[in-house]
Amino acid sequence: MTTHQNDPDTVRRLLTTPATWAVVGLSGNRARPAYGVSQYVRDGLGMTIVPVNLRGEDALGVTGYRRLADVPAPVAVVDCFVNSQRVGEVVDDAIAEKDRLGITAVWLQLGVIDEAAAARAAAAGLEVVMDTCPAIEGPRLGV
Repeated sequence: MTTHQNDPDTVRRLLTTPATWAVVGLSGNRARPAYGVSQYVRDGLGMTIVPVNLRGEDALGVTGYRRLADVPAPVAVVDCFVNSQRVGEVVDDAIAEKDRLGITAVWLQLGVIDEAAAARAAAAGLEVVMDTCPAIEGPRLGV
């Protein structure tokens, strides 16, 4: 049962405020949804993208990192392209790195649902968007 409700104002603000997004699960594999969505977030919304994946693989011409803890630059949004069973760990990493990186929000992609992780993120002062995609929300909101 889903209890988290996405705030349309938060979604709009995240999609329209220039920022750096760490995309967890983004690799150089063009066939994966993370690749195309990250391209949209970068090219369509004007965000800076930082790939984070298990191999630390580069993507979209940008240096990749294995973990959020390895990312040196400020990051505002952590976009989670991992399955629901793994996303809690990513959210906990975002909470742990929020002060060092300046993280203000976590975005759990379409089909990624973890109510407990969302509650932990909110309790830590992060904005939470869950079970939707920027490439769906951007056009829907006309941004």
